[in-house]
Amino acid sequence: MKHTIGQGHESGGLYILDTSITKGISCLGVGNLLEAHYRLGHPSLSLMKQLYRQFNKVSSIQCESCEFAKHHRTSLSPRLNKRANAPFDLVHTDVWGACPVVSKPGFKYFVTFVDDYSRMTWVYFMKRRSELFTHFSAFCAEIKTQFNVPVRVLRGDNAQEYLSAPFKSFMLQHGIIHQTSCVDTPPQNGVAERKNRHLLETARALLFQMNVPKQFWADAVSTSCFLINRMSSSVLDGKTPYQCLFPNKELFPIPPKIFGCTCFVRDVNPHRTKLDPKSLKCIFLGYSRVQKGYRCFCPSTGRYLISIDVSFHENTPFSSSKTDIHEDTDEILIYTVTIPETTPSVTMSNVTVPDPRPPVHLVYTRRHKAQDHSPPVTPVITYPDTGPTSISCPEPVPASSDLVSTSDLDLPIALRKGTWSCTHPISSFVSYSQLSPASCSFVASIDSISVPKSVKEALAHPEWRHAMVEEMNALDLNGTWDLVYLPSWKKSIGCKWVFAVKVNPDGSVARLKARLVAKGYAQTYGVDYSDTFSPVAKLTSVRLLISLAATHDWHLHQLDIKNAFLHGDLQEEVYMEQPPGFVAQGEYGKVCRLRKSLYGLKQSPRAWFGKFSQSIERFGMIKGQSDHSVFCRKTKAGITLLVVYVDDIVITGSDTAGILALKNFLHSQFQTKDLGSLKYFLGIEVTRSKKGIFLSQRKYVLDLLTETGKLGAKPNTTPMVPNVQLTSEGIPFEDPERYRRLVGKLNYLAVTRPDIAYSVSVVSQYMSSPTVDHWNAVEHILCYLKGTPGRGIVYQNHDHMRIECFADADWAGSKDDRRSTSGYCVFVGGNLVFWKSKKQNVVSRSSAESEYRAMAQSACEIIWINHLLSEIGLKTPMPAKLWCDNQAAIHIANNPVFHERTKHIEVDCHFVREKIQQGLISTGYVKTGEQLGDLFTKALNGIRVGYLCNKLGMINIYAPT
Repeated sequence: MKHTIGQGHESGGLYILDTSITKGISCLGVGNLLEAHYRLGHPSLSLMKQLYRQFNKVSSIQCESCEFAKHHRTSLSPRLNKRANAPFDLVHTDVWGACPVVSKPGFKYFVTFVDDYSRMTWVYFMKRRSELFTHFSAFCAEIKTQFNVPVRVLRGDNAQEYLSAPFKSFMLQHGIIHQTSCVDTPPQNGVAERKNRHLLETARALLFQMNVPKQFWADAVSTSCFLINRMSSSVLDGKTPYQCLFPNKELFPIPPKIFGCTCFVRDVNPHRTKLDPKSLKCIFLGYSRVQKGYRCFCPSTGRYLISIDVSFHENTPFSSSKTDIHEDTDEILIYTVTIPETTPSVTMSNVTVPDPRPPVHLVYTRRHKAQDHSPPVTPVITYPDTGPTSISCPEPVPASSDLVSTSDLDLPIALRKGTWSCTHPISSFVSYSQLSPASCSFVASIDSISVPKSVKEALAHPEWRHAMVEEMNALDLNGTWDLVYLPSWKKSIGCKWVFAVKVNPDGSVARLKARLVAKGYAQTYGVDYSDTFSPVAKLTSVRLLISLAATHDWHLHQLDIKNAFLHGDLQEEVYMEQPPGFVAQGEYGKVCRLRKSLYGLKQSPRAWFGKFSQSIERFGMIKGQSDHSVFCRKTKAGITLLVVYVDDIVITGSDTAGILALKNFLHSQFQTKDLGSLKYFLGIEVTRSKKGIFLSQRKYVLDLLTETGKLGAKPNTTPMVPNVQLTSEGIPFEDPERYRRLVGKLNYLAVTRPDIAYSVSVVSQYMSSPTVDHWNAVEHILCYLKGTPGRGIVYQNHDHMRIECFADADWAGSKDDRRSTSGYCVFVGGNLVFWKSKKQNVVSRSSAESEYRAMAQSACEIIWINHLLSEIGLKTPMPAKLWCDNQAAIHIANNPVFHERTKHIEVDCHFVREKIQQGLISTGYVKTGEQLGDLFTKALNGIRVGYLCNKLGMINIYAPT
């Protein structure tokens, strides 16, 4: 009997058969069925039957890792299978996260894009959800370039990152239809949701099988995506997603291996000697997308390696212990919402708070705790005597003794013997030997107090929890809100808790303050707020009052008004969610209809200041016109001065009886707390001695260095590298948000650190698009602060009240737009009260013109300070002195000369000329070496910086002796 085995054609006496070449089959060769199951990422039994005929006799795979990773409820509703007609006609997407364990590169989220036609999946990892737009635009660009087709429809959920303005603009610009699921309807985005579940089930199985630490979860997800794209799918009639898009490419360019196994990578270090090992012991973590090689991680170096020269020990896991499967790096508590029985002085009977006592259930426990060394309990598993054949998953082969132990799973870098040391410890730059016992106590207290970072952390601490209950009582007694159901046409805003520590003058803790703050940024103008302007004390005014106190030996008093914003009446209709952690019994689903102003609302500062100013003016205090937050009362007994910054009040003056009467009046009008002598104001530490008053932000600097990891860095002698010009060109910095946040903190630090004013001004010019060079400049400032964390300004009595100003300019210093930088500082009574470094608005044609503009700007500050002193009844010798190191600029200011060089200058710049003619200002020439404004216009060397800081009155009382 004959049968046809093939067809072909004759050529040269030979028959050529028309056959297809099967590629990559050798990559799937396997000697053990379970090894194939592990290598391919723990696929289902149906897939394994399609790949290996030996599995046709098997009814189930008893794999323990699959049970841990994939156990789920049975689906009860049938699924429709309607595929798109062409690739990328429809793309499904979903964001997963945040993962409680940060991956090795720092990722917490991932986003998936699934092509509905081929079910091919792309995974992008993210540190923040806001990175979604960047990855989606990159995905669209890749599809357009590689397949020459656009993405037509994107289907996802209603997550905020999908509805952002840049995302919507991109969709409209490229004609992509954005389909979103209905609220609380995940099945409408079922393909992406199911794909995420598939990825995570496979990733968990990969991690559990070889006991891989959870910090490598992103590598497991990436490997899962690689393998799933190459597994056949019933939706595709047995084809693989990869074959649908790449029919002519081989599935596996390199043979798959078991994820997480021990491997050895060839060491390509050129400095390796002939007696050194030729390979590095690593852990296998997947496949490279852009190279034909395996992706491995080397614990001894802490680096990822991609190589094709790898040998695998697939039966040797990364760790021999399986106790790590259910561990996590954080401890998650489940609280029962009940009223604690031990909380004192709680008057709100209808408020429930979480119990701070240890909960009954611990979902996760921390690593490195004492382990129970009792023998593990082995579950007894029975099998029926008869039935279908099954494959059992054996226990992992114990690893050799030189592998990383279970307790070290969180330490990918090899442990080193010995003790840790720091070349530049912070103790070498901060000392408290020169402080008085009272000041030492105060400094130690504010350093030792830990402020909770979350509501859960605060509720677990009895004292902080009591502070929160006190705040709720105050809000309730004041009638701050009514609980109502939210009208359908209204939106509610959220709220959060802010924690702070109030200290006594001796440094002891006065009380712990918990403040409920509304999320006013969600308010809509014209709907739930209108006018918002409220005066805030200028920090120049605060420094001026402290300078006057040092000159006249006045006492500085500090008051705090409890729940200040609650005194303001609210006119608009505003709804707010109930406070986190506190839900009134029987009032679930209701919101707070605000009756009083609350911290965080747009209109609250205006309402509070209006109430405060009306009350204090009845006492006889007069509001200043130069600064509305400064109040003055003049009597025969002397002067009483008050400056208010929101709810923090500083009082000084020569009228001791008037100050006492003012305190009593404020206490009768508002619930005030007398904090005694001024010690800590707006994050500024105030230290007073016979030599004067010292202002610094030492704690703020130390906290900043700790936050940025620079506490052990090598210090710099300058805030900015001399002769280095920053430009807008360069490699974009990967985390602009972090850059802006850190520069903002440095801006506030400059209120007591004039030595960093210029450098902070420069890095602030690139907030919109920072580069790596700009970030390096910020780190340079931090290292400079490391060397001088306790430096500040001292205010002393110099026996005069003259006003002096130093003005300078750096001509065409900016390489981007060739504009000049103005720098000037103002002294009152020999004490520095104002300084500024700012780029000029226009390009100057000459150095004389740029200096003249700086003189005009500084003249405005001189006149303003003079007006403020006149309003509080203090006269200063006139004219004020304006020092400049440019003779041409001085001549221009004194005489209408050099018409050809000045005719284009704006009229307002000639303001300084008018004040000179009125006798309010006189100019003087100072040598460039003595020009104090030089510190605010350019980067200087360390010796020059130290000299000018000394001239400005900056000292460091915390410097080691």
